[in-house]
Amino acid sequence: MAKVRDAESHGRFSLKPESLRGRPGFFRVGQTPAGRWWLMDPHGGPFFLKGVAAVNRHGRVGASTGHPGAYARALENIHGTGDAGGFAKSALLRLRNWHVNTLGPWPEPSLEKAGLYVTALADFRGCGVPVIHMHGVRLPDVFDPGWTAACDRQAADVTGRWIGREDLVGYYTDDALGWGEVRNDRPSLLQVCLSLEPGFSAYHAAWEFVLASNGGDLGSLARAWSIDLPNREVIRQRTTHDRPLSTVGYLRDHDRFAREVAHRYFTTTAAALRRHDPDHLVLGCRFHHPPGSAVLAECVYPHVDTVSWHCHGPEFAALAELYADTAGMPLVLTSFGLSNERFRVAPFKPHSGPTRLERMLRDGRRALTAACAHRAVVGYEWARWADEPEDIPPFGSGLVHIDDREAVEHTELIAQINARAERIRLRQDVFLK
Repeated sequence: MAKVRDAESHGRFSLKPESLRGRPGFFRVGQTPAGRWWLMDPHGGPFFLKGVAAVNRHGRVGASTGHPGAYARALENIHGTGDAGGFAKSALLRLRNWHVNTLGPWPEPSLEKAGLYVTALADFRGCGVPVIHMHGVRLPDVFDPGWTAACDRQAADVTGRWIGREDLVGYYTDDALGWGEVRNDRPSLLQVCLSLEPGFSAYHAAWEFVLASNGGDLGSLARAWSIDLPNREVIRQRTTHDRPLSTVGYLRDHDRFAREVAHRYFTTTAAALRRHDPDHLVLGCRFHHPPGSAVLAECVYPHVDTVSWHCHGPEFAALAELYADTAGMPLVLTSFGLSNERFRVAPFKPHSGPTRLERMLRDGRRALTAACAHRAVVGYEWARWADEPEDIPPFGSGLVHIDDREAVEHTELIAQINARAERIRLRQDVFLK
């Protein structure tokens, strides 16, 4: 811990003391006087997270199913069945060559103590309470009576092997939650909760909320929302047929309800993690899409230390500003990859360049370079180690192909950018010498 204090006091770089989050001797995050966010490593030095998720032999994002896929079968031919050591040695050499410094979620267990830093996934969605999963909503039922106790058990189980370790950056609470943001093409969170089966606590909480806020009966609610509402089944039928509610009255109540759901989620998960492991950072829930300002208003310190979000396309700058401006928080860019949605849908123009592959690489370079320079971004994570079975190179998603050959169209790009990521950031700020 003396090393951290010496680094701060002697000015290797300067972070505003009031902005610091985390404990000395472990990873911390803070802001420079110029307003740029940085991670600080356990020894007090500036750190930019450069990670890769799902570096494992089964080649999947998520836990192993026990059934070897195409990538796992290819590895058996290369390293032999059950040779975790051969895979770990090969993967570690490649990651170091690409200047990767952090393992994202779902790593091969034998890699977790191989000298790289690590981020862990708490997976509170899998803690045992019912999960709402419909029309873009994918959330644990935070109104369930057992939610708090379930989170505590989950946190105790997840944190056990990480307590006291300096190589852990922090915990993501979940991955790719769906918050039911307001959209024109599908129902939003409040409407979905009003349409659940009565076995969900969120169903009863939603109806109690809207009735208490609007006169206590369906007639008053109908007038407040400017809709025809003879019975509750009307809402469920609208939801079944993807007819979103969008009146002014509904949207007002939706934002208030979404904020209550977010408050219950972030306060309970953060409290559980900090109760069992107060030393490591809480990195947020890896938003799949922007969840709306009401949710982001609750995804703030001290509940979480950073906001993490998936990057699905070249519109990095606009999304980064949305998250940074709404939450006012440091950001971790997760699930980055050139196969993600809008990177690979660029139209092909047969009579003029550049080609689709050239545009994909150009846009990916721009987005990743911009992430390194952005004032709020403290790190990024490539989406996955290995291609998915249906991927067709060079438009795959992994850093290695199914046959374990290096995906040079991706690895050469990230190796170049990773090698100079810190210099890109350092040029953007004033550091003490």
